Amino acid sequence: MLNIIRNKDNKIHKFMGDKMKKYKARNGQMVGFEHVPKWIRVLFDNRFIADSKKAKLFLPGAVPYYYFSKQDVEMDMLKTTNKSKESKLLGEAVIYDIKSGEKIAKEAAWNYPEPVSDDLDISDYISFDWQQMDGWFEEAEEIFVHPHNPYHRIDILQSTRHVKVVIMDEVIAETNAPVLLFETGLPTRYYFPKLDVRSKYLQKSKLKTGCAYKGWASYYTVKIGKQEAKNVCWHYDFPASEMSKIATLIAFFNERVDIYVDGLLQEKPRTLWS
Repeated sequence: MLNIIRNKDNKIHKFMGDKMKKYKARNGQMVGFEHVPKWIRVLFDNRFIADSKKAKLFLPGAVPYYYFSKQDVEMDMLKTTNKSKESKLLGEAVIYDIKSGEKIAKEAAWNYPEPVSDDLDISDYISFDWQQMDGWFEEAEEIFVHPHNPYHRIDILQSTRHVKVVIMDEVIAETNAPVLLFETGLPTRYYFPKLDVRSKYLQKSKLKTGCAYKGWASYYTVKIGKQEAKNVCWHYDFPASEMSKIATLIAFFNERVDIYVDGLLQEKPRTLWS
């Protein structure tokens, strides 16, 4: 239910000052529960099951969750189940099905009625399974995948570095005009103009993934002779408006290919995409 990312270096949050006073280190993780100034609504079966201008953002790691006071939730749509789930951070969760007319979402909401400590009490709050809801809205704009983390940053910069990608000893992409994407906690991603990628080696994949910050990505498999590097690069045809600099450009997983920057072979990072 909760996606927990370990962060052993709790000092990284020191610069956040007073806003971080609500954060506590637990089991080597930074967790927080803070007010959201946005109007947040959750749509289910043509009804707003949650509608709040005082929602809370729970930050157990890289993926945040919205929580809503019970008074801002259509509690009549929630049906208690006999299921539960244990969290070392929050205690034991009560799990709910959601029912509206003939539509049912199984185990799609939860609440932690008994706080494990006074400094992290969310007993009055409900959260929802993102994927089972019909829509999530911040103010009048629909959002996707998960809430944005206010401490997560993306910078996209045009560059004149020479960047080359080699797969199975074959140069697949080479450019002097890359776009570099710097994202908190992740390796630098190098985006190539399509004209600088040898498209004859690229085969469209069925894989698609969503990013809360960038939008929906489509993937390519690189095929050289009988050998394949599956889903090794991707592009965003229609990224989120603030990510327009990378529209239609192609990037490769640093973890799986050889990337040379200004003639130097880059070390392969170890991430969940390795």
